[in-house]
Amino acid sequence: MAKAKGGAFNRLTPEEERIILYKGTEAPFSGEYDKHFEPGVYVCRRCNAPLYRSSDKFDAGCGWPSFDDEIKGAVKRIPDADGVRTEIQCANCGAHLGHVFEGEHMTDKNVRHCVNSISLKFMPDKKKDDYVVLGGGCFWCTEAVFSKMKGVLAVTSGYSGGSSENPTYEEISTGKTGHVEVAKVEYDAQLVPFEKILEVFFLAHDPTSVDKQGNDTGSQYRSVIFCITDEQKKKAEEFIRRIQKNYPKPIVTEVRMLDKFYPAEDYHKNFFVNNPLHPYSLFVIRPKLEKLKGKI
Repeated sequence: MAKAKGGAFNRLTPEEERIILYKGTEAPFSGEYDKHFEPGVYVCRRCNAPLYRSSDKFDAGCGWPSFDDEIKGAVKRIPDADGVRTEIQCANCGAHLGHVFEGEHMTDKNVRHCVNSISLKFMPDKKKDDYVVLGGGCFWCTEAVFSKMKGVLAVTSGYSGGSSENPTYEEISTGKTGHVEVAKVEYDAQLVPFEKILEVFFLAHDPTSVDKQGNDTGSQYRSVIFCITDEQKKKAEEFIRRIQKNYPKPIVTEVRMLDKFYPAEDYHKNFFVNNPLHPYSLFVIRPKLEKLKGKI
């Protein structure tokens, strides 16, 4: 967050002071943000006030970061003493940014904020929350387990792995669709790493059982991890190789890339919470949650 005017600011190096405080200019094509176009926000290096959005950045070919718009109220304009150019400063702390030019027709907005990289800090957009789709028996249980896990943002029961579109629970229950009862687990990777998701997944079911978990039998209950990135797939495969020594029988968990995920019918959502006295909740889900205490 930006510091209040008159408050403490970030400590600057001598080169940063030369440009930011004493209105110097860095050499063209030397700044780290000249050819930088990742999504995010550029903030003032001195006070952290947001100044420019990456969506307003363009390549002017001039050797300095160029923007055709600023965040409203973030930048103030001050005519240079020579009466020719217009300086731009951080409106919050007065840090020198560069100069603004109009009438060059480089973009539709016809404005170019020519900014020193050294006056800026880039803050990337928060990474989108990750997710993985897991099949480990009845999705009522899988949903209940991961809904209790710290760092998990949402869990949705559904179907994946088969070829039929928009399958129903009745169709899945025949075991002939190729689909698996799964849970889509959305998580904050900054709070819970993917490996922790895998650890809980393998503790929550028997990955050596073929098409069977407890009394639930059929291909729709097979153990499978549907990944959304190659990195996830690689990590899952490595994780299985690492833990195989802990099991007397071969792990049969499939690791595949996700094709499609179909949400289950509404009455399956939050099954454990909505049906705490159901026999499956009492005799399957509740004991499993007790077993996983300290892990989720």
